[in-house]
Amino acid sequence: MIASLQGTILGARDHSLIIGVGGVGLEVFVPNPTLNEMLGAVGHLISLHTHLVVREDSLTLYGFSEEQEREIFLLLMGVSGIGPRLALSVVSTLNPETLASAIQRDEPDLIARVPGIGKKTAQKIVLELRGKLLPETLPAGLVGVASRDTEIIEALTALGYSIIEAQAAIQAIPRDASSDIEERIRLALSYFDQ
Repeated sequence: MIASLQGTILGARDHSLIIGVGGVGLEVFVPNPTLNEMLGAVGHLISLHTHLVVREDSLTLYGFSEEQEREIFLLLMGVSGIGPRLALSVVSTLNPETLASAIQRDEPDLIARVPGIGKKTAQKIVLELRGKLLPETLPAGLVGVASRDTEIIEALTALGYSIIEAQAAIQAIPRDASSDIEERIRLALSYFDQ
């Protein structure tokens, strides 16, 4: 099994990076945030935590900038009906805190906003991962999603913003901001005016 790799970025494709390792160019499928961060970084050194998926007709390598992302990817693949592409879509769309919070608070509708995930699949994820992925098991340095922030995510996605954009807007809200939902939504919307 290939658990990690370090190499030079040779290029990027739609959902993958081409990484040069020991004279070989490996195609590694990565979550969208990692891909977006590495666009234009040709020639830079990168280290990824990886998982190799072996199929009868292919060997596919998935890479993650954080070990935690890889662990969540593996947990998602353990849910019946979730393959590596769908698990990568979830990791690409929802940050670990949002996913853990949605599972803990039984909110499959938030997970159903991930491209390729329907309501039944989202309910299955919540059911099968409940107790396995909790916010308190996440590293302390990561920002958790409060229940009021879930409401803000729902409001912003209803306005047409993606979950990733909504999460970025929430991260931009000052820590000392009011806990009033309407005020927090206003502050989150101001993020998009910058």
